Amino acid sequence: MKTAAFTLTVFAFCVGSAHASSPAAWEALHTKVISSCMAKSAMVSPFVSEPVDFDDSVGKVALLLLEGSTRNRKQPKDTTVICLYDKRSGKVAIEEIQWKKN
Repeated sequence: MKTAAFTLTVFAFCVGSAHASSPAAWEALHTKVISSCMAKSAMVSPFVSEPVDFDDSVGKVALLLLEGSTRNRKQPKDTTVICLYDKRSGKVAIEEIQWKKN
């Protein structure tokens, strides 16, 4: 009886893992990441990179957002932020990226 219960538990875990990695599950996660990052960044209409999925030991998805400002036409300012989305908690961290000039 214990062997049957163990086998059923292992099977359920494997089926759950396969479902979590389906293309639809990835698309749903990426949609949530993009909407969460855009909301936290307060950018109006940024360019958004493809999500970068880190392995489960890191548990994060990274996203770059770029928005340009043309209020000062002589020196338009582009703002780039990196967004880290925690897959376990759903929390988002945003930091502006400062590019080095060579």
